This record gives sequence, C-alpha cells and structure tokens, in this order.
Amino acid sequence: MNNDDRVLSIPLKKTDPVELYLPLRKLVVSKYSESDAQKVESVLETLNKCRRDMVERRGDLSLPMQRDCLIHYFKCLSMVELLFTSISSDAHVDPIIFVWYDAFNPDHQDGVSSQRNAIQLEKAAVVFNLGAICSQIAASCDRTTALGRHLAIEDFKVAANFFLTLWKEFAKGVVSATLDLTPLFAKFLHLLFSAQAFELELGEELNNKGGCYRVQQHRCALFFRSVYKRYRRAYELIPADSAARNHVNSFDQTWVAHLYQKATFFEAEAHQWKSSILPKSKRPLPEAYESSVQSYAIDHAECVTETLVSGICSLSRKLKPPQIYVDLILSEYNPFKITKDGKLVAYPWDMPPPYLTNSAILSSPLPSSRASEILAFIPLKKSEPLNDLYESLRSYFVLKYSESMAKRVEDLLQMLPKLRNEMLRDDLSLPFRRDCLVLYFRCLCMIEPFFPMKASPNPPVFVWYNAISPQHHSSQHNIHMEKASVLFNLGALCTHIALSCDQSTIHGYRLAKDALKDAFYWNYELRRESKQASGTIDLSGQYIAVIENEIRNEFPHLTRKFRRPQYDVPGSACMSTDGPLANYDPNDVTEQFLLGYCKAHCLLHSSSRSLPHGVWEAQCLDLLSEFSPVKIKDGHLVANAILEAPNLALENMSLQKTTQQ
Repeated sequence: MNNDDRVLSIPLKKTDPVELYLPLRKLVVSKYSESDAQKVESVLETLNKCRRDMVERRGDLSLPMQRDCLIHYFKCLSMVELLFTSISSDAHVDPIIFVWYDAFNPDHQDGVSSQRNAIQLEKAAVVFNLGAICSQIAASCDRTTALGRHLAIEDFKVAANFFLTLWKEFAKGVVSATLDLTPLFAKFLHLLFSAQAFELELGEELNNKGGCYRVQQHRCALFFRSVYKRYRRAYELIPADSAARNHVNSFDQTWVAHLYQKATFFEAEAHQWKSSILPKSKRPLPEAYESSVQSYAIDHAECVTETLVSGICSLSRKLKPPQIYVDLILSEYNPFKITKDGKLVAYPWDMPPPYLTNSAILSSPLPSSRASEILAFIPLKKSEPLNDLYESLRSYFVLKYSESMAKRVEDLLQMLPKLRNEMLRDDLSLPFRRDCLVLYFRCLCMIEPFFPMKASPNPPVFVWYNAISPQHHSSQHNIHMEKASVLFNLGALCTHIALSCDQSTIHGYRLAKDALKDAFYWNYELRRESKQASGTIDLSGQYIAVIENEIRNEFPHLTRKFRRPQYDVPGSACMSTDGPLANYDPNDVTEQFLLGYCKAHCLLHSSSRSLPHGVWEAQCLDLLSEFSPVKIKDGHLVANAILEAPNLALENMSLQKTTQQ
C-alpha cells in the first residue's frame, strides 16, 4: 500500500462583530474609578481593535499575520477576563454576547452564543482558531526544502498543542458549544496534527544517513509506532460517534478514508520495523534521542539560510522565555508596558517593533554603601570594536557558497556589527543595552554553525578584557568566547538593573526580583558556554560560582526589605507568592489586568502540568512573524530596523533635557 503524502488542515471559526471597548470601560469606571479606566484604556482599545481586525480584515492578512493577531487578542482577552465576572451582576453595564459558528459549516447555521458573563466561549474559539491557522501555515510550507519541512513540523506541533489546550482547559467549560468545540473533536484534532508532525519527522529520520545505523533503526521503529498509534486513535474517535462522522463528512468526505489509509499503512510498517528495536540496555538516552530528532531537519540542510536558522532553532530549545515582569517594564519589544505612573500601555498588535521604552521607571543610582553589599556592580567586560565583522562573514559565504547565497543573508550580516557596536556603548540605558545584548546573542547562535571559518582569508578575531583586571585580555577566533562574554555581560547588566530599581514600590520590587532571576539564569547559561571557551579568568567556573552565590544571597535581602500583605491569587501556579505578581492586590484594576496577562503568558510559553512544554514552544516560528527582529521572507533572512529605538530614545531624552532647560 502506498502512503498518501497529503496533509490535512482545517478552516477557522467565524464570528459576529461585537463592541468591547465601551461596556468594559464603563464597567471599570463603575467598579473602580475614572482614573483607573484611564490607566487601562490602551488595553481596552487594543482589545477592541484586535477583535475587529480578526473579524473584518481576515481576508486581507497573511496567515502569519492572522496568527499574530489571534495571539495578541488572546493575551488582551486574558487581561480583561476577571472583569467578566462582574458583568452579570452589574445592571448598568451593557451585556456582551459572543456569537461563534461551526468551522466545518460554511453556511453559518447553528451558531452558538455565550451568556452575559461567559468569556469561556470566546477564549475557546480563539484557541481553536490558533490551532486552525497553525495547521494552515504548516500545510502551506514548501516541504520539498529542509527549512519548509522543519517549519511544517513545528507548526503542526503547535497546532496539536493548541487543540490539546482546547481539549484539556477550555472545551469542558463551554456549554452548548458547536460540535467543533467539544472535547471529543478537540482531542481528535490534537491527535491528527500530532500524527502529521510525527510523520514528517519520520520522513526526516528515514533520510538521515549519519550516526549509528542500529540506533537510527531503533528511532525509526519508534517513530513508525508513534505515528500509527496517533492515526489509529484519531480514526477510532470519529466513526465511533455518528454525529462526529457526519460532521467530518459534511466538510470533506475523504477525511475518514484518509485516516483509515494512514492507520493501516503505518500499522503494517510498525510491525515490520518492530524487530529492529534495541534492547533496553542499548537504547539511546531520551535526551539524546529527542535532540537528534528535533534538530535533524535543519542540521543537515545545505542552504546557508537554513543553516543559519538552525542556530536560532537550537537556541529556542535551550533558552527559557524572559522573566515576565522585566519585559512588562523594560523591553522595547514587548507590546504591553507599565509606565512610571502605573499606566498600562498596550500597543496595537500590528505596530511593528521597536517600541520606545520609558526608562524613567529606574530610579537614580543607589548609594555606594548599598552597592558595596553585592557583587552586582562589577564592571561589564570590555571588548575591542570589530569593524571588519561584516566583511569577514560575507567573504566567507561568497568563497564557500556563492555571491547569490551571500546576498540572501546580507541583511543579517549587516545587522551583526551594528548590534555589536551598540551593545558596547556605555551611554545607552540599561534596558536598551540589555536588549542589544540579547539580540546579538541570538544572532551569534545563528552564525555559530559556520565556526571555525577555516575557508576564510580573514576570520574575525574577538578581543575581550577581564572585567576585574582590564589589563588582561584574550583575543581568539572562538565564537564560544564571544558568546560567553555576552552572557557574562547579560548577567552583570541584569544585576545592575535589579539594584537600580526603586524597591520601595511594588513595581520596583517585582522588577528587581525578576531581574535577579534573569541574572541567575544568564550566569547558569554562562557556566555551560564557558566549558567551550578559554579566555580571561572571569569566565572560569570558579568565578562564575562566586557570582551565582552573591545573586542567590540577594533574594532574601530583597524579600526582607519589601514586606507587603500577601493576597490569595486565583489561577495558575505561576502566580505563586514567588511569581511575577507576588503581593498581588485584587482591588487594583491594573493588577487584575497584569494577572490575566501573566496567566496567558504561562499558558502560551511556560510549562504546566497538562502541557509539558507550553503550547507556543517553537520560538523559531517567530521567524515567520512580521514583528520578529529577524524574519524569513521569500527565502531570505531579513533584519527589521531594530536599532532605531535606542537612537530615537536617546534623541528624545536630549530633546527633553533641552526643553527643560
């Protein structure tokens, strides 16, 4: 029997327009105050715009843009979720009724509407559409290329995770929903897209010619069995339920036959490969097995673009998301910000980065007596400028590949020296410098597979000085020393940020705590990276251990200094007293919005009991986004204008000083 290489995707649910801004703002005014409504007004306007674009502009937006809109809307919706508990009890607030139609019924019949306070239907429908749009993106990828196959695999995984979330978290709470929102159908779609992702990974593994033959046979056998089980379970869910089968047949009568063919084919192949499974004593470790399978699609790519993407894909599996509260205040790329007066600003989802940061949230430098208690104000590592970095990299790509291939990554190569120069500037504010360091580190991970550049006539030589003893330095053509030095500065910079916060305020306390957590994390990454780097003594394991110990000791000091009453925070485990909203105040509307945002962030990015890796774990898919600093466009790697924000902010600060004078 031949295997049908067609992949399935599903349509999005459609909905009726609804006005959100006016009733929600009126509710905030009646429950809190006019000044509170002004603090969150930007979020309410963005929420309304997201939903309007989601309904009215769908045909004008590309698939990645539709996905970005849905994600932004889901975060905004989570921020206002707690307000909906008050709508049903407030007679002065206009009712908000959400109406959604079945995705598999193109005639818009049998739509289902929510009650006044039932936001569960809206969130369930948005999660469904996120899974659907990811399935469409995956199906539209060019699977004849290594990069296209990798993106298709990742998008099918993300689609499967969204339907797992729908099944586990939302579908059970939606009353009288359309058939596509029932637990049975959500489970079916989760199994379907999971099976398609595993099938594509199996294809990559079958083409893998490297490594141990017996171990590869073992992996392929396990893949065949996993793919078979998923297709079989998906098929068994539909024919067993007459309503579900009629539902699928009304959409596409070939689906059930397709699933049966897939299950039959992979069952036969799984039995045939079963004999190649190794005994337990000779099986590869789970970590090595997972890593080799996930990375293969790109690691063996011949195209320069795909090899560069492999670095960021590998990085996305290693790096955790940044601390939530740090980005809410500091990062110029986060669409939600807390400004100095406590106002919560939400930028429209379609406003591309960079965003200006209100750096005034940081207080003036701390007294020297306080700074001496901690090792945080140790100087950052200095480095010599590397003006020929662009020429070195470009000439290498021309020599090893071709001129046309070098042009495909020219934008990225031009951005590297700019980022490196920016991160060394002492006149940048701490948040801007941190963002430059993070972006430069990501770019280093992208070009890492090409080092050492043996074919280059002028390979780049990185020069870094000891942070404690500047007279000592190291110059090497070793990208691991460059990465380790950047990680060192990231950790030091985060401790600078933590200690420069106004810790007498709740925002300053949270920011300081998250910044210290980031500092500890970057030092942890430095410990791993330094094993491959030799250089100045400040990159040694012994010195890194000293810094980690100092950061660890600062946490209890911070807690003792800021003691506020602890409130019972509803919801996710990430909202514990040690989380981003420790000391949460339920009587503050801004705090309510932040709580909703943090819950949405944890659901999409962080680990949870039902979703081991978060539903939006594939950060490399951001390369398809219009808002990513580095993105894929027509097979090219394109760098957005990410350096304008620091320059504009500095100009703005100069203008403000001139005006004040």
